[in-house]
Amino acid sequence: MNKAAVVSNYADTGLLPNKTSDRYLALDVLRGMTIALMVIVNNPGSWGSIYAPFKHAAWHGFTITDLVFPSFLFVVGNATSFSMRKFEKQSDSVFLRKVVKRTVLIFLIGLFLNLFPFVKWSDAGELVMKDFTAVRILGVLQRIALCYFIASLVIRYLKYNGAMVFGIATLLAYWAIMYFFGDPTDPYSLEGNAALKFDRLFLPEANTYKGFGIPFDPEGLLSTLPAAVNVIAGYFAGVFIQKNGNNLNSVFKLNLAGAALVAVAFVWDLYFPINKPLWTSSYVLHSVGLSLIILGVLMFIIEIAGYVKWSYFFEAFGKNPLFIFAFATLVIKLLNFIKIGDVSLQKWIYERLFLTWSEGETASLLFAVSYMLVMWLVGFWMDKKKIYVKV
Repeated sequence: MNKAAVVSNYADTGLLPNKTSDRYLALDVLRGMTIALMVIVNNPGSWGSIYAPFKHAAWHGFTITDLVFPSFLFVVGNATSFSMRKFEKQSDSVFLRKVVKRTVLIFLIGLFLNLFPFVKWSDAGELVMKDFTAVRILGVLQRIALCYFIASLVIRYLKYNGAMVFGIATLLAYWAIMYFFGDPTDPYSLEGNAALKFDRLFLPEANTYKGFGIPFDPEGLLSTLPAAVNVIAGYFAGVFIQKNGNNLNSVFKLNLAGAALVAVAFVWDLYFPINKPLWTSSYVLHSVGLSLIILGVLMFIIEIAGYVKWSYFFEAFGKNPLFIFAFATLVIKLLNFIKIGDVSLQKWIYERLFLTWSEGETASLLFAVSYMLVMWLVGFWMDKKKIYVKV
């Protein structure tokens, strides 16, 4: 396949960057920043030694780490604003076939990552097959797939104004569902929230995330609905920039809208707490508001002020975002699976290359940053070879 065909396919996904970086480089950079931070927060040297900003809020609350995932959904929506222009010229059958295919592929890749490496070490030190019937069904890529699917259908069939109504109605309806169907004494608690109750109707406990101490999936089914609004919001931002251009007026309006959403989110937080695991409506507004502000700042620095030399570091991530995220997950799983004596290869590297001259949170962060730089080299090599993985 020639370079032009690769670029065309690559831009058409709606999930990968549109190859128009000369007029919308800020999108590639924001996407790349998101992936870089994703790799850092997902791969500390030790989960017991992490600086507070690189931890998710325990339950209610917000850290910079809680901005990573919704920001990626936001840039998925940005890219969708470009790909939808091509979809407008296609029939419903072609549109649905492409959207369903991408949704299924990304969902299956996420499921594959949950299963990998398919075997595990038993307590007796023997290799045994994983119990495939107990695999976690949902996850990060699965949520991206479902949110992309929902947002694409809403944008296609409800159009711009309908999508706006859908977004507002979804956030309000989700608040009502969580309040009226949750535990009357504490509807937004871990044990008593409506999202947990809803997901248990469809997801067996064995196939659910258990990192909170009980079977509860932060990428659950019900909370995927408000998460889709992050994608729709990114679409609105992309359409706005295409219509108004990269100029100071656009930057001002993006930052103004972002600040307004953050302010509304803080007020809403008093009644419906900002909470990532529940993906509350206030969390949606807060994360969208911050994403708008960051995008506006990047537009000012890159598109208006013309400071672009620094941006390539993040472009290397942004041009193959899903591949690098998946590859980083596969490699770290292999490092944790391979044993050197009684410890994993990951722990062996951490102890000998980082803990020997540093300690605690600093050593853990240095491992994470080093791992991110290795993934950057992969992205850099792929970009130089003009390899852009289409999903």
